[in-house]
Amino acid sequence: MFHWLEKNPFFFAVVVFLTIAFAGIVEILPSFAQQSRPVIGTKPYTTLELAGRHVYIKNSCNGCHSQLVRPFKSETDRYGDYSLSGEYAYDRPFLWGSKRTGPDLWRVGNYRTTDWHENHMKDPIAVVPGSIMPAYPWMYTNIADIDTAFAEQLTVAQFFSVPYNKPVPMKDGSTVIVKMGKSVADAHSLALAEAKLIVADMKDQDVKDAVANGQIPEIVAIIAYMNSLK
Repeated sequence: MFHWLEKNPFFFAVVVFLTIAFAGIVEILPSFAQQSRPVIGTKPYTTLELAGRHVYIKNSCNGCHSQLVRPFKSETDRYGDYSLSGEYAYDRPFLWGSKRTGPDLWRVGNYRTTDWHENHMKDPIAVVPGSIMPAYPWMYTNIADIDTAFAEQLTVAQFFSVPYNKPVPMKDGSTVIVKMGKSVADAHSLALAEAKLIVADMKDQDVKDAVANGQIPEIVAIIAYMNSLK
């Protein structure tokens, strides 16, 4: 048998390929299936956080900031624990990135606060001298798109079994429930309630007034999203 294969390079190559492929499947698939599941402490995005994620993508923040902490000491010392695939279970699309003009933001919620983001987005150089990041003044007046965020929630809940309105295990042994509205009006109410908690730590009076009047500026939504990245 082996002598025959040695005399037939094509079939020899096919057998080698199938052997390696089979070994790879046996080794990779079980691990991939396990690691791709949500790790403990990973919860779905709220309506407001999803709206903020849309703002983040719309303004091409992912063009300069990756969301992938690599397993190197230089990165974990700066950004925290390296990323696990199961932490991205609810990210569609992934925002990993391969180039950084600015710092990685995957764990930014662990070391930046609401008021820091508020000041930084308004005047980056005043907060980080020498920064080349532009200011985003329109986020303080543009209104976040809660309807689209709610539509995304409905889609992922129906087709990807994202556990909205169900207990999600956290690292400290507790559980949290990320509520999804039953209607557009309900989604707006949930997002507004979360927005009021965000603006309590903000100083911009116009933003505070907008939320008090039932509107949610984009800056509030993107801060909610950034605070969720931990």
